[in-house]
Amino acid sequence: MKDVKERGNLTGVTEFIFLGFFNHPELQGLFFLIFLVVHLVTVLGNLLILTAIRINPVLHTPMYYFLSNLSFLDICYTSTTVPIVLVNFFQEKKTITYEGCLSQLFFLVIFAGSECVLLAAMAYDRFIAICHPLHYPVLMSNRVCAYLAAGSWMCGLVNSMTHTGLTATLTLCGPNQISHFLCDIPLLLKLSCSDTSINEVALYVASATFGLSPCLFTAVSYTLIISAILKIQSAQGQKKAFSTCASHLTVVLIYYGTINFNYDRPSLGYSLDVDILASVLFCIVTPMLNPIIYSLRNKEVKVALRKLCKGYIFPSDSSGQIHS
Repeated sequence: MKDVKERGNLTGVTEFIFLGFFNHPELQGLFFLIFLVVHLVTVLGNLLILTAIRINPVLHTPMYYFLSNLSFLDICYTSTTVPIVLVNFFQEKKTITYEGCLSQLFFLVIFAGSECVLLAAMAYDRFIAICHPLHYPVLMSNRVCAYLAAGSWMCGLVNSMTHTGLTATLTLCGPNQISHFLCDIPLLLKLSCSDTSINEVALYVASATFGLSPCLFTAVSYTLIISAILKIQSAQGQKKAFSTCASHLTVVLIYYGTINFNYDRPSLGYSLDVDILASVLFCIVTPMLNPIIYSLRNKEVKVALRKLCKGYIFPSDSSGQIHS
């Protein structure tokens, strides 16, 4: 089952065999259908959010600027994993090349790291909007928003280049079986027959920098936000203030909850099926939920989506313009 080649005096793996999902051959058809539907809903939902924000001037604000970045990240993130899983459902041998595995790892780490930082930037935006509303136009100017978004992507890129470069230096002697449906750093470290101490240190540093730090920053931001909301005298004012951050808070709780369940739980006592389920929740289900949450809990997004659908299906006039 091994496909290997000689690298000097060492044996190197040239392809990997995925074992995840494929140990239940009687459910292959059902799994394929579920993954296909979820992927289509994810891509379509996030594309609708992107388009609605793009064409509606009312949504040209920092909060929706960050949301458009989040939607684009979610499309990229799910498209890195799901297509190859769908293809493998029809393959007798569920494989990915060594180069393909590193490429998938590279993009997964970029998008995951960028999203962690971007969610923290969105929490900062909500903190300024609620706790310092008079200074909001200055503190969240177009330039600041662009810097925060670009910084999120840059953090993800630097983190990904570091981990992918370190992973590429590992000597993988086999076996070439990955008990999963994707390539991830801990999985490849288990297959290495060389020293992985530097890789493990890099993982700990990345977890603290791109996982724990944004999570703590977001938690502190929302502690201050909730404290400020509770000081508002009228119940209507409290409801209005909380509604501006409810969608983001829901997304944050789901994202950090699934990522912690996926990476920060003890490995002992869990079966392959539980490991697969944890990754499905984080990599596939969460990107699908984000546009649903924002469209259901955000009145402005619902109005923009309604106008978008009416504009394409029932144009308001011969010029194709949509009137408020």
